[in-house]
Amino acid sequence: MSNPYLATGTVWRLHHDNQEVARLVVTAADWPWMHADVEPLAGFEEFRPLFAEQEGAIDQEDWEHADTCYVRIRTALTMTLPDGSPVAEFMLRIHDDGSAGWRWHDEPFDPGDQ
Repeated sequence: MSNPYLATGTVWRLHHDNQEVARLVVTAADWPWMHADVEPLAGFEEFRPLFAEQEGAIDQEDWEHADTCYVRIRTALTMTLPDGSPVAEFMLRIHDDGSAGWRWHDEPFDPGDQ
């Protein structure tokens, strides 16, 4: 049985505090990565520079800085599954072209795994 959360067209949600700031509409699932189009909502723009900073660090293979961006993203944002339940752990990248890619897990990542 396939996971319904991985289906094309399902909507994952990104939140800051209790405000929904973006919808991630799944375009593909290539386990362990999910891919989506981003529908930014009110409140998202303040995070766009952080995602751009993360992309720049990854492009330059500055993994320490990329990890710092990851921590800042995870501190500021939460994600919910299409059924509204919280995602325990995720690693999200939002690209300048309006697409996103992320990995997720139903339990927090082991700090030694990063």
